Amino acid sequence: MKAAPFDYHAPETVAEAAGLLADFGDEAKVLAGGQSLLPMLALRLTRFEHLVDVTRVPEMQGISANGSLRIGAATPQSVAEHDATVAAASPLVARAIPYIGHFQIRNRGTVGGSIAHADPASELPAVALALDATLEVASASGAREIAATDFFEGTWSTTLADDEILVGVRFPVWTGRCGYAVREIARRSGDFAIAGVATAVQLDDADRIAKVAIGVFGVASTPVRAGAAEAALVGNSGAALADAAQVGAAEIAYVDDLHATGAYRRRVTTHLVQTAVDAAIQEASGVRA
Repeated sequence: MKAAPFDYHAPETVAEAAGLLADFGDEAKVLAGGQSLLPMLALRLTRFEHLVDVTRVPEMQGISANGSLRIGAATPQSVAEHDATVAAASPLVARAIPYIGHFQIRNRGTVGGSIAHADPASELPAVALALDATLEVASASGAREIAATDFFEGTWSTTLADDEILVGVRFPVWTGRCGYAVREIARRSGDFAIAGVATAVQLDDADRIAKVAIGVFGVASTPVRAGAAEAALVGNSGAALADAAQVGAAEIAYVDDLHATGAYRRRVTTHLVQTAVDAAIQEASGVRA
């Protein structure tokens, strides 16, 4: 099928893009990489009268690190995947991106587009949630910031207003003895995850867990922070990892769909939390998994 007719707009500034969204309201949709939006348009699962292409907006491009890692929302995923600043400042971001589709998808898909699309099976929303990222948002009436914990409302649903644009994402930089891991289960390489975990661990000098972040994706209507598992792990050496994984998996409201049952996802999530956190602990200890 083909998409329904629409008007195409290519603004060159955030202000211009925000003005278009303000003018057209819910008849307009931001177009970044288009790797999720265009198939939905082609299948007529959704339609908009106006598409606002933000890939030419310089303010939404680029990567920098100054206390935190900032990635412009329209930065291609492949650029962030291979960027030395990303790898050094936030290794979990760099490690999650190769799981997104195939390299052709990552060449066009954008970091902000993946997060704003809010597919619960996507890796970057879970990473943003786990790392307590801050989302920079703009509209014709001004700018604001949204914590990742307040951003995801449901499948393909966020707290962005119709006239708002995700301009950039800031990830906190972890320091000290840190390790990172991403683990997921999919039917084939490049498919959406049936279940996945992105985690970061910081160890103290006694090899105890000082800080841990666990984001789970592909199992519920939004990415999920495994807070109970994190609380169970902080202060110990990882000996309680199996129990913590059980606790973390138990707090999630799993979904049933054509790909897997909720019961299966719970079993897989328990395993993935345990293996991902263990790999991160090993790396933080100086042994790369």
